[in-house]
Formats: sequence, C-alpha cells, structure tokens
Amino acid sequence: MTELTLTTKNVARIQADAVVVAVGRRGEETVLVPGADLPSSTVKTLTSLLPALGVSGKADEVLRVAAGKDLAADVVVLTGVGPVGEGGADLEALRRAAGAAVRSLAGTADVALALPAATAEQVGAVAEGALLGAYSFDRYRTTRTAPVARLELVSDVARSKEAKAAHARAVVVAGAVAGVRDLVNASPADLYPQSFAEEATAGAKGTKVKVTVLDEKELAAGGFGGLVGVGMGSARPPRLVKVTYSPARAKAHVGLVGKGITFDSGGLSIKPAKGMETMKMDMAGAATVLHTVLAAAALELPVRVTGWLALAENMPSSTAQRPSDVITIRGGKTVEVLNTDAEGRLVMADALVAAGEENPDLLIDIATLTGAQMVALGSQVGAVMGTDDVREEVVAAAGAAGEQFWPMPLPAELADSMKSQVADIANMGDRFGGMLVAGLFLKEFVGDTPWAHLDIAGPAFNEGSPRGYTPEGGTGMGVRTLLTVLEKAAIR
Repeated sequence: MTELTLTTKNVARIQADAVVVAVGRRGEETVLVPGADLPSSTVKTLTSLLPALGVSGKADEVLRVAAGKDLAADVVVLTGVGPVGEGGADLEALRRAAGAAVRSLAGTADVALALPAATAEQVGAVAEGALLGAYSFDRYRTTRTAPVARLELVSDVARSKEAKAAHARAVVVAGAVAGVRDLVNASPADLYPQSFAEEATAGAKGTKVKVTVLDEKELAAGGFGGLVGVGMGSARPPRLVKVTYSPARAKAHVGLVGKGITFDSGGLSIKPAKGMETMKMDMAGAATVLHTVLAAAALELPVRVTGWLALAENMPSSTAQRPSDVITIRGGKTVEVLNTDAEGRLVMADALVAAGEENPDLLIDIATLTGAQMVALGSQVGAVMGTDDVREEVVAAAGAAGEQFWPMPLPAELADSMKSQVADIANMGDRFGGMLVAGLFLKEFVGDTPWAHLDIAGPAFNEGSPRGYTPEGGTGMGVRTLLTVLEKAAIR
C-alpha cells in the first residue's frame, strides 16, 4: 500500500516528482484554492496560466504544468475541486480531488500534497482520498504500473493529536476499502465460498477478530435452507462465515450481514452471457462486511460487531435447485423458489435469522441484490430501506462519509405480490418496484430488530471510466458508511 506521511515542511523545498495543488470555481472564475503556502511567484504564475490552459476547476479535472524554479518539485499537478464558497471546498470534494490527482500519477515515486489541510477533518479527507486513489489491482497482469510509492501531506496542523488521529483513521479506512476491492476484482476461479472463508480467517489472524466457519454439512444440520439450496448447483459448496469483534465494555452490539454470491450464473434461471460478465462482484456485500469488522477492530471501536458472510456459488447443474422448489430457511419459514436468479435474498434470509438470534441492538445488511436498484438510482447511488430511524441514520452516516445512499420506502402493499400457493412466501413478486419487493422479502426474516437494508448492485462495481478516487472494477462502496455508523454507535 502507498505510504502517506504528514509534514509541516515548506512545500517549496520538498524534493518530489510532483506537488498537487487544488483549483476550483468561484462564480465564473477559476481560482487556486489555498492549501500549503506556495511561493508568491508560483501562485502568481499559476494564476496567470489558468485561463490560457483552459483550466475549469471542475471535479476530476487533472492537469500537469512545469513547476518552475521556485519549487524543488518537478511538476505541479492542478486538480479540480469544483465550486468553492467562502468556506472553501467541502470534504468530499477534497477526497475526490486528491484521489483523481494521485490516480493520475501512477508510476511516480514521490508526491507532495499541497491541498487544503488546515483542520484535522481536511487532513483526514485528503489522506483518505489520496490513498483510495492510489489503489491498483494487478494480480493477473504480466506488466504492471505501480501506484505512487510515497505521499507527503503538507499541513500546519500535522503535529496535532487530532490530525495524527485523522491520518491513522484514513490509513485504516483506505486499507479496508482496498481489501474489498481486491476480493471483488478477484477471478471467481480463485474466489469461491471455501477460499473466501479462508481469506476471512487469514485476514483476522493476529487481530482481535474471531472467525467461525460453517461448512455445507453444518449448514444442512442447522437448517440453513437458503444457503444449501443456492449452493446445490455448484461443485464448490456454500459457507456461512461469522466474523466477531467483541471489545470489553462495548457500548452497543451491531450485526452486519453481507451477500456473498461468489459467482452468479442465475442458476437454472440462467442469465444471458452478457449479464454474467461482471457477476464475480456479487459477493461485494460479504467483502464489505468482512473488512468493516476488521477495520472496527483496527480502530479499537468500543462496539461489539458481528458480521455474517453468506457465501455460495449459484450455478446450473443436475443438482441445482429448480423453479418451484420449496426450501426452508433457518428458523422454519418456507420459501417457494420461483426464480433461481433471485438467489441473494435466500442466502441473506438465512444469515439475517442467524444474526437476529444474537439479539443485536442494530442490524444492517448490504448486498448487490437487484438490477432494479440500478433502474431506480443508477450506478453510483445505493439504496437504503428498513426501519425509519435506522434508514435515516444510515443515510446521514453516508453523507458524512462521502458515499451516496438514498432512502427508499417499503410499501406494505407490494408484499402481497410474494404470496405463494404452496409456501409461506415466494422469492419473487411484482416486477415493478423489484428493489422494494426484495427489501420486503428480507424484512420477513428480521423480526423486531431495528434494521436497514443497503442495495449496492450498481455502486459496488464501476463498469465505466475511473473517477475521483474510484477505479474501474470493485469500488469498496459501503465500508465508509458502515464504519461511520459504528463510530456513531460508539459515542451514544
């Protein structure tokens, strides 16, 4: 992982390949956004060049110019933060600008960040964005471009306790997001239920996190019909992984459940070939839960966190479950399987029941659950459903963390569309409002526990061009929101 340090050095004297400076829009004018003190001659030169270079200052705009004789660095990188008011750029704009600049500098050894960092909050945002932007995934490449090796973040408050804490948190958060991205980007030939469980065990080694793995025999004996049913079609059987962090004097107990379909062919209700191309990412929810728990332990949050990774591979074969099969979920409720491509809700139902049996104060699940999520909210905004107050708490946490989630309802009338003639409930309902129908299905297995369901089908995987601190492929969406929820639970 890229090394990032804080410094109070004079930015003009830092020997670096590049120094990163923010530009933004104030009204109709493009302006330099004050960060570390640059030489007045450099400020004057850069300001005069902005119109001629066509710099707009918009988000994700990155431009390199010669540093000039007054800087020890070779190049100045101008990175856009978008509109700036009297208070300067907001924290998410700083994250995104830092990420875009560092991402564009891949292959560079040393970079100085002269972005706005006058407060601990700004230090944390810049550090987080820069480290997220430094991510690369080259596991399967024979030729590689290394990310930036070393970053120095210049700030007058670098030596303060608050800035050091913000820096330390940013390192943990970026590491957790990178861990999720690595799992999501892995080939499904390499990542399957058993190997995912082994990754969880290895990741927890040497930490205060305990991992328990239930194999296919234990799942069958324990009545986990959703996981067993979905996993029946694969030669690589399902797993349920429990990941627990239990600090002394915990102030709350939060249960987290993640969907972990390591590859989704659709089963016998098979997807078209194009629809399978990105289905290695259908385990992003489980990856998010795993690394959220590990990050909570690394940050030593005074909150008990129990994560549940519902892992299965959904494949078509002579042993696969069939449309019209009836399965029994943990706890006894029966489900008629009308479509084997609506499998995520089945494995999630098992895990939600298991999580509820431990009586957490709060239960949150996260899943790449429905294509309908993308129809409703697009590819960059996740959906939140559930208990009203928990839903609003998650949305607020997402806003503070810099992630986009939108509150969605669970209309009771849609539940009628899941009525079954032969079982307690069907796994399919009305096609219109399919995201909400899936949320209502999960609600059946939550009981009275305060609960939220996060659908990240679109935001978990970026099929477009890189943007800000977001690379192509796995994004790590949801980790920062869940960690913020846990941090708020710690101070209640």
